Amino acid sequence: MKSTPLLLSDTTFRDGHQSLLATRLRFEDMEPLATKMDQIGFYSMEVWGGATFDATTRFLNEDPWERLRKFKNLIPNTPLSMLLRGQALVGYRIYADDVVDEFVKRSALNGIDIFRVFDAVNDISNLSRASKAVKNSKKHLQITLCYSTTDNNGLNGPIYNLKYYLDKAKEFEQLGADSLCIKDMAGLLNPYDAFELVDSLKNKINIPIQLHTHYSSGLASMTALKAIDAGLDILDTCLSPLALRTSQPATETMISAVNNSPRSTQMNIDSL
Repeated sequence: MKSTPLLLSDTTFRDGHQSLLATRLRFEDMEPLATKMDQIGFYSMEVWGGATFDATTRFLNEDPWERLRKFKNLIPNTPLSMLLRGQALVGYRIYADDVVDEFVKRSALNGIDIFRVFDAVNDISNLSRASKAVKNSKKHLQITLCYSTTDNNGLNGPIYNLKYYLDKAKEFEQLGADSLCIKDMAGLLNPYDAFELVDSLKNKINIPIQLHTHYSSGLASMTALKAIDAGLDILDTCLSPLALRTSQPATETMISAVNNSPRSTQMNIDSL
């Protein structure tokens, strides 16, 4: 087991309420917590992207850009991250290259430090322009490895298998990724496959590896723990009121799980 502290990325202000509350938290619901969260010591905090851009405009009568600027003012010490759907940005169709360039540029100027860029089927043609735009903005580019299975065979399927993921990860590293995120959006990654995948990736690529999973199948905390044992660098978690069910593992639970181990987070659970 590695002896470096595990880093945690908090999803409370984005995926937590997107998963459980259809992205309906208003900014006023999150504002009282933001400054306190900034003092916890998270590696990053995911506050934007995904459906937050759509929901704030369509249902909450809020300006998503103003939300981002407010978060940046309240959270000056912790890097802010967003989820970007590659060429689809934060929408539901493919956008022109110049729109992708300008959207990424404005997102960076308004406060995003880490761009998590993904395509549901890991199609590099839908990742390349957004990735280039992030690098041009001199921000952290995290490309995601979207996880799926073939006939529930885990890493042994005829399509989605260990070789597939290792080859994709190498492609993403060559595209300029500063880190790689295993994105298990359906909660399909089981604990022992997670160990094998992370262990193999650590021998294949030379950038940090992050895990994003959902609790939908009930596997997430066990999967996360095995990934940590294999050398995972960063784990996505969520504060317990918005964790579990279809959301992420609970931050407090995962800190307790690794406390007094070589991967102890060195975070104060009493503050949480």
